[in-house]
Amino acid sequence: MIAITNATIFNGKGEVIENHMILVQDGKIESVTAQEELDKSYQVIDAKGKIVTPGLIDVHTHLGISEEGVGKEGHDFNETSDAVTPQVRAIDGINPMEPGFGDARKAGVTTVQVMPGSANVIGGEMVVLKTVGTIVDEMVIKSPSGMKAATGENPKKYHGEKGRMPVTRMGVAALLREKLIEAQNYINSGQKERKLGLENLAKVLNKEVPLRVHAHRADDILTVLRLKREFDIDVTIEHCTEGQHIAEFIAKHDVRVSVGPTLSTRSKVELKDKDWTTIKVLLDAGVPCSLTTDHPVVGIDYLVTSAIHAIRNGITEQQALTAITLDAAKHLGVEDRVGSIEPGKDADLVIWSGNPFDLRSIPEKVFIDGEVVN
Repeated sequence: MIAITNATIFNGKGEVIENHMILVQDGKIESVTAQEELDKSYQVIDAKGKIVTPGLIDVHTHLGISEEGVGKEGHDFNETSDAVTPQVRAIDGINPMEPGFGDARKAGVTTVQVMPGSANVIGGEMVVLKTVGTIVDEMVIKSPSGMKAATGENPKKYHGEKGRMPVTRMGVAALLREKLIEAQNYINSGQKERKLGLENLAKVLNKEVPLRVHAHRADDILTVLRLKREFDIDVTIEHCTEGQHIAEFIAKHDVRVSVGPTLSTRSKVELKDKDWTTIKVLLDAGVPCSLTTDHPVVGIDYLVTSAIHAIRNGITEQQALTAITLDAAKHLGVEDRVGSIEPGKDADLVIWSGNPFDLRSIPEKVFIDGEVVN
């Protein structure tokens, strides 16, 4: 039983609550109340002069599946033997001992989505994890949390150069359509013979999980929205780099987007219009947004740095916090567990030395499920 007292709370819902305390019991947030006399059974942590936020969430990472500093042996995120691999699962390639998990905790990132890479048109299933633990299965919040797909230059490059489809953006969209139609036929036929890839795509068609699609350019984003309409499926747009050009159109389609990794360089032609104003334009249009580092493209410890840059370019501090807490949780479908400081939710909390959007501030204490992990 823990009591964090005298806290200024940024609760993840856009609210700032002064001089309150957070009571934690059995790994859950018990209550958020004004200061009062406490039962002696509580371990008291005085947060006077500090700011408490929910644990941060990065919605789009390759943490533990693309290991840093290892080389080929640690590259378990792209199964490039085929352009369409819905049968694979990210959870089977994650190394929980990878140092990036420690970097995440030190930076206050307590929840991540880990997904296959973007070399394939369909890359496989993804998973949402807490960032502490040595047994991946015990770190899971949600599995599967989506099916990865990718448009644009990456699948064209990886497979077109091997002399197989897709060579063009037309080919990317065609392969997506073909496989979704094959999955529809599999569902409708009532086949008893199991086909793992089609089973996994059936979850998308039945709206059990969304299709989460890597799309940088505006034309690729439009392809994703076209497929959403054609197959009546839930999608998220991952990266959405040129989303600012078509924000009003995106807003008509009831989709969530992740924006980033804007802190990266313009390493390919699809990123030529990358800009820190993208998230502001999308938010102003009514599109729910999260921010991402796409770790290890940008280190996961730069998630708050990315939020600071977005603030410098027009969004508010509370919008930035929501983009890496509650809206991020909603993006992943885990808002019942994490993303805000509310009774009943997991006690994933960060006590900051000062304003988290001042780069000089540090996470002094990080809690996951009520336990100090950093």
